[in-house]
Amino acid sequence: MIRVKNEIFARMEEMAPSERKVARTLLADYPSIGLASANTLAKAARTSAPTVLRLVSRLGMDSYAEFQRHLREEIMHDLNSPVHRAERVVEHDGEMTDFGRIVAERKELVDRLHSTVAPGEFDRAAKLLAADARAVLIAGGYYSRFVAEILARQLDQIIPNVDFLADPLGYDIGKLYTARKNTVVILFDLRRYQLPARQVARLAKEEGASLIVITDEGLSPSADDADIVLTVPVGGVPFDSFAPLMALVEALVESVLVRTGSKGIDRMKLWENRSLIQRSAAAEARPKKES
Repeated sequence: MIRVKNEIFARMEEMAPSERKVARTLLADYPSIGLASANTLAKAARTSAPTVLRLVSRLGMDSYAEFQRHLREEIMHDLNSPVHRAERVVEHDGEMTDFGRIVAERKELVDRLHSTVAPGEFDRAAKLLAADARAVLIAGGYYSRFVAEILARQLDQIIPNVDFLADPLGYDIGKLYTARKNTVVILFDLRRYQLPARQVARLAKEEGASLIVITDEGLSPSADDADIVLTVPVGGVPFDSFAPLMALVEALVESVLVRTGSKGIDRMKLWENRSLIQRSAAAEARPKKES
């Protein structure tokens, strides 16, 4: 049985930018949006029906009808599988505590990263960050800026020229105006998508920077301008969960470290040595206890 999602992941690097937009839209609402008409999928992706059909052809299918047939077969297979039936039993376990249920829900969100983040997109992002970029500029939204700052602080210990933009359209805007082709801008924009995020994305592209957008399955409007889109599932009460977002950030940092090799380790040593010096200076500054 052909799994459409697997084919998308395997061929993401081959796709033209417009086809990649369709693929991202399909993954963001998988498989439901693929069961709609080609025109509906094209409208959701802000492309055209011929682009949708080119993607279907690239996936090795002769027609949109065949594409939808594979999707329906995939759905029926998953609904009837023993694993799916077992999951439904566990989900309705009335003896599970609130804490156990909440943790299980977050774990499920993290597990879904395997189906929302295309491995090729992730690898491109890590490779871009591990290269000798002139600058890496990172910004986020009302809540996501806290995760964006964590990413910036961790990357800064591995690669040089990393900067967190606390106010990207205010006092930090000059850093965007000096962006060039070897600058990477990472933008977090999760639902309730914010207009400033779209403005940052467009400014980054106008200045020639490479743009990585980290968003949820609804797809931020900023994804239209992105070179790379990394999509995380969200859910939770009363707020969306950051568990999968943090898992993605940690995976990205680790992948960048592996790609930088000894250069990344040497930079981490510089940070460690500076920390030791600061602790030593603080210890010497403390008043001595009288004997």
